[in-house]
Amino acid sequence: MARNTSNRLQELSPTRPSREQLASLASPTTLGPLEKENHQHGGRSPAIEESNHARIKRLGRQRPEVFGSLWAEVGFVFSVSMSQVLSEYFVSGFTVLLPTLMEDLNIPAASSTWPASAFSLTVASFLLIFGRTADMFGGYPVYVAGLVWLTIWSLIAGFSTNEIMLNFRRALQGLGPAAFLPSSVMILGSIYRPGPRKNLVFSIYGACAPLGFFTGIFFAGLTAEYTTWGWYFYIGTILSFITAVTAYLTVPSDILEKRNNPIKIKMDWLGAILIVCGLILFTFAVIDSSHAPQQWKTPYIYVLFIVGSLLLVAGGYVEARIAEQPLLPASLFKVPSMSALVLALFFTYGSLGVFLLYATFYMENVMGASPLQVVAWYVPMALGGCLISTFGGFVLHLLPGTVLIIVSGIAWIIAPLLFAIAPQGAMYWAYIFPAMICATVGIDITFNVANVFITTSLPQRQQGLAGAVIMLLLHLGIAVCLGFADIVNTYTVARLGLRQSYHAVFWFEVACAATALMILVFFVKIKKAGSDLTVDEREEMEAASKREKELKDVSRPNTGPEAQDGQYSREGPDDGNVDKQ
Repeated sequence: MARNTSNRLQELSPTRPSREQLASLASPTTLGPLEKENHQHGGRSPAIEESNHARIKRLGRQRPEVFGSLWAEVGFVFSVSMSQVLSEYFVSGFTVLLPTLMEDLNIPAASSTWPASAFSLTVASFLLIFGRTADMFGGYPVYVAGLVWLTIWSLIAGFSTNEIMLNFRRALQGLGPAAFLPSSVMILGSIYRPGPRKNLVFSIYGACAPLGFFTGIFFAGLTAEYTTWGWYFYIGTILSFITAVTAYLTVPSDILEKRNNPIKIKMDWLGAILIVCGLILFTFAVIDSSHAPQQWKTPYIYVLFIVGSLLLVAGGYVEARIAEQPLLPASLFKVPSMSALVLALFFTYGSLGVFLLYATFYMENVMGASPLQVVAWYVPMALGGCLISTFGGFVLHLLPGTVLIIVSGIAWIIAPLLFAIAPQGAMYWAYIFPAMICATVGIDITFNVANVFITTSLPQRQQGLAGAVIMLLLHLGIAVCLGFADIVNTYTVARLGLRQSYHAVFWFEVACAATALMILVFFVKIKKAGSDLTVDEREEMEAASKREKELKDVSRPNTGPEAQDGQYSREGPDDGNVDKQ
C-alpha cells in the first residue's frame, strides 16, 4: 500500500504534497452512514453542525430510509414478526393436540416424542445452511421461499393417516422455519441500526413468540374439542399463506445488494453435511434411546450416538481448520461474552421445550384438565409474554442487559420448581398461575436481550449467521433437552408412577435452568442496548484511521543524507526516486 500511495503523491505534484492532498487521500473510499448524510447536505446544515454523538442517537430512533412511510414499516414488521407466530404455532399447539393424535392415529406412547421432536430437529439441523444461504443470496428470497414451503407442507400434513406419514410431513414442515427464521432475524438486523427503535422492533418480534404460542394451543384445543385435528394444520396453512403474500409485498428486497457485494460469500458444503448429519444422528439417538428395546444397550442407539458425535467433531475440525468460509467463523466467538451466552442459551431454550411439553402433560394427565382448560391456564403466559416483550423495547437502552438476563434466569428456575413441588390436588392459583408468570418473564426477557446483543455484535454481512445461531440454540436446545427429559421420564415412571416421574422431569429442568443462570452470572456481561455505531461503521473508522496513519508515515520528511535539501526529483512521476542535488 505504501508504494501505491507514493505513486499517487508524485502524480499529484512534483513537490512535497500539501496537507489538503494528504487529507483527501486519508479519507475512506467508502462512506459510512454518517458521512453519507453529510455528503447529501451542501454547505451549512443541521446535519453537519450536529455532533456525531447526537446524530448517532437520532439515527437510532428514526425510521430507516428504506421505508417511505410509517405504514410501510408497520406492514414490514407485521410480515416479519409473523415468522415467530408461525414457528411457535406449530410447536406449542402440537403438544396440546398430541394426545388426540395418539388416539386417532394409533401412535404408541413409546413413539409419542417423535411427532413433536421431528419438527424442531429438522429446524435445528438446517438453520446454519439456510443462514448462510441468506447471507449469499439475500434474506428476502429465503424468507419468502420458507413461508411458501411451510404453507404447502402444513396443508399436506393435515391429511396424514398414520404415524409414519405424520412424522415425515412434520419433518418436511420444519424446513420452512429453518429457512425463514434466520432470514427474518437477518432482515431486521440489517435494516435497523443499534438504538431504541431496533430494541422496540425486536421486542415486538419477541412478543409474537408468546402470541404464536397461545394461538397454537388455542386452535389446537378448539380443533381437538369440537372438530377434527386436521383443522389445526389447515388454520396454520391459512396463516402461512397470508404471511407469505404480505412478506412478498412489504419486505425490501436485498437480492441486488447481495449480487453486487464485492465480498463473495460461499457455502461450506463439507462442514454443512457433517454438521447436519451429525446433529440428526446424535439427536435421534438421544430421543429414541428411552424407547429402544434395551435402551442405551440397543446396538443401533449407541452406534448412531457414536457416529453422530464423531461427525460433529469432524465438522468442528473442518470449521476450525479447513473451511475457507466456515459456517461458524471463529470471529463469532471472539465477541466478548458470546461463547458463554451461547452455552447459557442452549440450556435456557432447552428448559423451555421441556416446560411446554411436560407442563401440558401434567395439566392433562395429572390434574385432569381438558384441552380448552389447558388453553385457559396458559393465558397468563401468553398475555404476560406479549406485555413483557413489548415493554422491554422501552427499557433495553436504560438497563444493562446483564441485570435483565439474571432476573429472567431466576424466574426461569422458579417456573419448573413450582411444578416439581406441587402436591397432589395442587390448586391452579397457588402453583400453575405463578409458574406461568415466571416462565414468561424468564423466556421473553432472555430472548429479547440475546437477539439484540447477537445481531448488534455482528456485521451486516453476517446477519444471516446471527439469525441462524439464535434459532439453532432455540430449536437444538429444545430437541436435545426434550430427549434427555424423556429418558428421565422413562426411567422413573415404572418405579415412581406418572405424577412423580413428571416431578423428576421438572427437577431435571430446574437443573438446566440453574446451570444457565450460573453461566450468566459469572461469565456474561452485556451493556445497555443504546444508540451506537454499527459493527460495519466501526470497521470503516478503524480502516480510515489505519490509512491516515500510513499516509502520515509516508509524508514524514526523510532526515537521511539523501534528503538533505528537502526537494523531490524533477524527473517526473514515472521515476519514483529521490535525487540528490
